[in-house]
Amino acid sequence: MTIPADLRMTEVSGTEALWLLEGSTQGRLVYVQRELAVIRPAMHVMEYGRLIVRAPVQAAAVPGRALLTYQVDEIRAPAGTGWTVSAHGPADVITNPDEAAHYRRTLRGWAHGPHDTLLRLHPHQVSGFRLARPASGAGR
Repeated sequence: MTIPADLRMTEVSGTEALWLLEGSTQGRLVYVQRELAVIRPAMHVMEYGRLIVRAPVQAAAVPGRALLTYQVDEIRAPAGTGWTVSAHGPADVITNPDEAAHYRRTLRGWAHGPHDTLLRLHPHQVSGFRLARPASGAGR
């Protein structure tokens, strides 16, 4: 698949990036384990400025207050248009049984048992880009 050369990537404001993140439900959790980047599919919900993530990862792989990145996008193929958002910040494992039960009912998971972890990410940095074609005639 070749992507047309006339595509543009335009940075969006932090407010718009949060709005896009809140409007989606699936993304990817990125963390470092044994000096390698690990990427796992995840479900999420934004509540009270925190990102609650359910991902197929062992809780032990995410030490307390680990810095994590969560990435979400919606890219329409074959046009290649859409958007992408990344949130980065410290996260902790949700250990309160009542809170965990609530999010297990709220967020669908991919795995159950030791590889099913709920995380609370405090986004300190949120950035995003829109992927679009320039208006016809622009830039010519």
